Amino acid sequence: MAWIRSDVLSRALDAPAEPPLRPLPPEAAELLRSLGAPPRLAAHLRAVHDVAVDLADWVKDRYPDLAVDCDAVLFGAATHDLGKTLHPEELSGPGSAHEAAGRDLLLEHGFPPRLAKFAANHASWDGADVTIEDLLVSTADKVWKDKRVPDLEDRLVHALAAATGREHWEEYLALDDLLTRLGADAAHRLAFQAAFPVNQ
Repeated sequence: MAWIRSDVLSRALDAPAEPPLRPLPPEAAELLRSLGAPPRLAAHLRAVHDVAVDLADWVKDRYPDLAVDCDAVLFGAATHDLGKTLHPEELSGPGSAHEAAGRDLLLEHGFPPRLAKFAANHASWDGADVTIEDLLVSTADKVWKDKRVPDLEDRLVHALAAATGREHWEEYLALDDLLTRLGADAAHRLAFQAAFPVNQ
């Protein structure tokens, strides 16, 4: 039975999708395999990571002088819900137990706090120490399914405008255009995720 779950998990991590979804960073995919992650979780992480790649590329192109750790953003998106391996009930229902559990799992597996933090803080973006990287991971976790969260987007726009000296409205329009385009593929990402079981 374990080999069946492993096969389904491998398909969630590697199967082609339409439109194409990029693979997770190798260290994230290997961790999911070693933990026997639920296939739906792997599919979800892949969808969020794919959106994060587009967000990170946009930031690199639009803000070439801004010091943003895009690799951390991609790893954070690829592992933000890792704690749901321990709390699979939160894959299909509400709950936040997975947040601290995911951070702790990452720390236990040798990942540094700067990468593990995304698992714990991806659902909260109003703290004083929230970084642009944190905001990008949180945004990817919403827009993958075309969910728009005005206070989150305002925080990101404010951070980008403050870092660049550009007008707030100018940054809002640019981000809104990007998120609208990313949201257009949400139905495909949702269908990909739904094709995989919560448990198997």
